[in-house]
Amino acid sequence: MSVNVNRSVSDQFYRYKMPRLIAKVEGKGNGIKTVIVNMVDVAKALNRPPTYPTKFFGCELGAQTQFDTKNDRYIVNGSHEANKLQDMLDGFIRKFVLCPECDNPETDLHVNPKKQTIGNSCKACGYRGMLDTRHKLCTFILKNPPESTDGGSASVKKEKEKKNRKKDKENGSGSGEAGSQENFDAPEAVDGDDDDEDWAEETTEEAQRRRMEEISDHAKNLTLSEDLEKPLEERVNLFYNFVKQKKESGTIDLADKEILAEAERLDVKAMGPLILSELLFNENIRDQIKKYKRHFLRFCHNNKKAQKYLLGGFECVVKLHQVQLLSRVPIILKDLYDADLLEEDVIFAWAEKVSKKYVSKELAKEIHAKAAPFVKWLKEAEEESEGSDEEELEDDENVEVVYSSSARELKVETVKPDTPEKEEDDIDIDAI
Repeated sequence: MSVNVNRSVSDQFYRYKMPRLIAKVEGKGNGIKTVIVNMVDVAKALNRPPTYPTKFFGCELGAQTQFDTKNDRYIVNGSHEANKLQDMLDGFIRKFVLCPECDNPETDLHVNPKKQTIGNSCKACGYRGMLDTRHKLCTFILKNPPESTDGGSASVKKEKEKKNRKKDKENGSGSGEAGSQENFDAPEAVDGDDDDEDWAEETTEEAQRRRMEEISDHAKNLTLSEDLEKPLEERVNLFYNFVKQKKESGTIDLADKEILAEAERLDVKAMGPLILSELLFNENIRDQIKKYKRHFLRFCHNNKKAQKYLLGGFECVVKLHQVQLLSRVPIILKDLYDADLLEEDVIFAWAEKVSKKYVSKELAKEIHAKAAPFVKWLKEAEEESEGSDEEELEDDENVEVVYSSSARELKVETVKPDTPEKEEDDIDIDAI
């Protein structure tokens, strides 16, 4: 029985199908193990080596895995139900198979062991990006990259060449020229017919379109690997030109996802805000922060390194429009903070040290001096919030929950802390 590759799609006519996992438990006691009987067929439907999902199960379950590729046996130690593994396979498909843009499973992995990166390209929508390599399986993938289809075709060609050489030797050992000519003529005639048939198929419009798509896919993959081999400066320039082209063509407002994907492809995500600041900000930076907030959030959210580059880009913008922006430094910093593009600890770290990395030391000192009131306000606000939290905790300690039997409901009463009463003087009974 087959199921949809993306099981969140309930359409029964969904074209991407895979066999349902079949698990067989073998052994007893400490030697018990689960054999995934049809792992080869499942992996073929996902266009991934069968070792990847098996290893993924091992990582998620904290169990050892075994691969017997000759006998197509893929084993996970321990006893595991097929339904549980099927649900776990959905996690593998989401992380390592489906395209993050169109949720299509027609994707290929591109492993670069030197750079320790794993690229992902989609044949359906043309998406190209990098996988998050924090999962344990990524270490296994980097050590065991998927075999390319080109390698398989090359090996087939070699085998054919060997067979042809053997035939040539056999024909060469014949007794006469006529005999050798007869041996050569028949294969040539058959091969000629095959070539004519293939050529006839390739001349159709559909075949030509398919061939062009294949060529473009290969070109994209080559570009992906070639660009990652370039020095950092060249990759930053490529990203700069990409964003500049989007801006000049007037499509940048809705291109935030594409810009992020290009930065991840070139492995320059942290430096993205610096480039965006240069291209998208000018003397009207306050309005532009609101306009391009989504673009910057894709880089700066939970990424302190990117936030530091954003502060560097902010300094560069102030340098270019010093007359208009220097006096408004604290207001602009508050706008960046309110837009969730900068966190408190990043701002505090920046304020502590004056750097001449992006602007001159004199201008950097001026910018920090102008920013001082905002930094002071931010610190005071943080201290006040900490103080209010402590007061709330004290109030919580003085609250008592009382059950009223008449009202049949819980009441909350504030209990005053007991103050030690003065001990009454001892009364002498004999003195009465």
